[in-house]
This record gives sequence, C-alpha cells and structure tokens, in this order.
Amino acid sequence: MSEQDKITDANAAPQFDRRQLIKLVVELGPLLVFFFANSHYGIFVGTAVFMVTTIVALAASRIFLGRIATMPLVTGIFVVVFGGLTLYLQDDHFIKMKPTIVNGLFAAILFGGLVFDRLFLKIVFGDVMRLTREGWRILTIRWALFFIVLAVLNEVMWRFFSTDTWVAFKVFGIMPLTFVFAMAQIGVLKKYEDTTPVTASSVTEDI
Repeated sequence: MSEQDKITDANAAPQFDRRQLIKLVVELGPLLVFFFANSHYGIFVGTAVFMVTTIVALAASRIFLGRIATMPLVTGIFVVVFGGLTLYLQDDHFIKMKPTIVNGLFAAILFGGLVFDRLFLKIVFGDVMRLTREGWRILTIRWALFFIVLAVLNEVMWRFFSTDTWVAFKVFGIMPLTFVFAMAQIGVLKKYEDTTPVTASSVTEDI
C-alpha cells in the first residue's frame, strides 16, 4: 500500500465514523429529548419539543450529510402534522397514533409496489447494497410485515398502557427491535447479493 493510500484510508475512517454518528444522533436525538421532556413536563410539552428537535435533526442531516433520507423525512412530516394536531386540539391521541399510521403507510407502499411489480425498497437502499430481484422482493415482504408488526405493537402500547410506558417503549423498544430485525436479514443480503457488473441498464431495470 502506498503512502497516498494510507493517507486516504486514514482520512476515510474518521469520516465514516462521523457520518454514522450523525445518523445516530439524527434518529435517536429527538426520541431521547421526547422521553426526557415527557417524563418531566408531560406529553404536550414533550410533543412540542419532539417537533422542534425533529426539524432540527432533519436540518442537521441536510447540512452535515448532504441529504435527508426518505424514511426520516416522511416520519418527520408526520411528527409535525400529528404533533401540531395534538397541541392544537390538546388531544394526545394524535401523536400516539402517528407511529401506527406511519408504519402502516410504509407497509402499504411496499406491498403496493409488489402488486405493481415495483421494488420501492430498492429505491431507498439501492445505493448502499446490491441484491438480485428475488432478494429485493424477499426483503420487501419481510420489511412490510415488520412495519405491520410495529403498527400493531404501537396500538397495543398506547391503548392498554400509560402514556409514560408508551413513550418509553417508543424510545427504548422500537429501535432495538428494528436493529435486531435488520441484523436478522443479513442471511438474505448474503444469499441474494448481486455480483453482476454494474451497467446503466441494471441500475434502473428492477425499479
């Protein structure tokens, strides 16, 4: 390895770590602030703070990462809309139902894409991993089912448990579950990895 390669690798590693740290802060930051604000000041103050920190996190993603990922953007829009309804009507049902609606929407989009032979998951993650068409279909079905599970879990938590318990589950339950589920898909990623050379046609043919 040349000296130039060593310098490049040394510079690349910290950059990778910084990007991952920023992504983690963007995803977890608003939730942690929401948990803290709710536990000390109640659900309405927590919702207001959640809205503000979500907007700040999306702006930080745009500034430091150069883009806002699709799923955090959609979730952020729903946080602002349903959070606004919660504060305006002083009814916490709206912010509690938001995860159900968002996860249900993601599941419907993925399943709807399959009906029309469109692999929407590839549009979101196609720049970070390459799979065969069958691999994308399997992954799409699994993620769609997982979103349905999250929607059902959210309904159970907010309808049958206290607000504090629901917030705790939203902050400390959903993320670990998502991480475990994502790790469980590694076998699919390896089995259906697309090793064919990249061409202009192969980038768009499955979308």
